[in-house]
Amino acid sequence: MIKRNLLVMGLAVMLSACGFQLRGTGQTELAIKELDLDARNAYGETVTQLRQALQSNGVNVHAGAPYKLILTNEAETQRAATYSGGSGRTAEYELSTVLSYTIGGHDNTNLLSDKLEVRDTYMHDGNNIAGSQQEALQARKEMRRELVQNMLVRLQLLTPTQLELLQQKADERAKAEAQALEAARRAQEATPQQSPLQLPAN
Repeated sequence: MIKRNLLVMGLAVMLSACGFQLRGTGQTELAIKELDLDARNAYGETVTQLRQALQSNGVNVHAGAPYKLILTNEAETQRAATYSGGSGRTAEYELSTVLSYTIGGHDNTNLLSDKLEVRDTYMHDGNNIAGSQQEALQARKEMRRELVQNMLVRLQLLTPTQLELLQQKADERAKAEAQALEAARRAQEATPQQSPLQLPAN
């Protein structure tokens, strides 16, 4: 936990030295000014915190925006990293959360799909169940905050111009697929259909 916090602090120092900052730390606003936001768990903590973070970064989050961020899946796994036998039954557990998302444009076109992953560890002490549960809960809260911050970083790398280019490519793909389907349909209609064989009556 200490190593991870030191790493996060070090990255924050380096990013701030480069002039890169998020809201809440002397932020830089996102280039995207309008965004719709949806999730499989529409009232979950992750989408709620992300909506608040986007709004605090100057993004107008509303239905009908030109682009839509969809959190398609959030999956958590847990595994024992280390184990200490004996009466204490102390074990270190590693938590991992993968957040899958897509960004859609008009006509429900999928502009891009990607995922984020964060990890953390906590100690489970068989002699202190309540304390271990509290540590696990705190680790999950920190991971969720990290997911939200990482998503803001991803979105800061996108500009309206880039999204427009992705939309154009998606439109071109959709048009090519529609033309291919139409050509296949016309070819099928132009092909003479064989009549079923008629057997002579006895």
